[in-house]
Amino acid sequence: MTTIYCVEDDQNIRELVVYALKSSDYEARGFEKAPEFYAAVEIERPALVVLDIMLPGEDGLSVLSKLRSRKETAQIPVIMLTAKSAEYDRVLGLDSGADDYISKPFGVMELLARVKALLRRSAGQLEEAPLRVGAVVLDRARHQVWAQDELVALTFKEFALLEYLMEHPGRVLSREKIIATVWGFDYEGESRTVDMHIKTLRQKLGEVGAQIVTVRGVGYRMGE
Repeated sequence: MTTIYCVEDDQNIRELVVYALKSSDYEARGFEKAPEFYAAVEIERPALVVLDIMLPGEDGLSVLSKLRSRKETAQIPVIMLTAKSAEYDRVLGLDSGADDYISKPFGVMELLARVKALLRRSAGQLEEAPLRVGAVVLDRARHQVWAQDELVALTFKEFALLEYLMEHPGRVLSREKIIATVWGFDYEGESRTVDMHIKTLRQKLGEVGAQIVTVRGVGYRMGE
């Protein structure tokens, strides 16, 4: 049976969410604070987490950050709950790695519909195997990169650049091809932009950054 955790300090909301999930044939558990939730995750990893932003002690965004930073929990889908309706809070949650959000007050049917949709989407994403070249793993579904089992924070362009290199392991890619693919054919900047991004990418990947090899006069290639 699919297990879903709800982390919500408001007892009435927490019990409502857990009851609704159980009524829809999910295995559901509720937690008031982050520590008890962490302890439960160590015992059983849930298929999805419903997470309130405003929690006593450690807030929901911090909890989300910890989930995304660990390889064991990075793939768990998360729906954020928030009492705030401001666009800033929704964007902040999504930028922090949340898969969806629901603003309070919300209807039970809406919550269940979001849960079902996210579980379906998550199942489809897991079918797409991550790219692996040497000690670098790139997960397109989660937009995450791991270097020697360490999560690496990349910008959008750095991620797209690394993805293009990893899609063609061992193949030399010219600066012109990289610009056309990553920046677009209408990009009017200099090829120096590629070199600068490669430099930053290598630094962020640490030791395994050496897998990105410079081919003088031509471009770059991704090796083992």
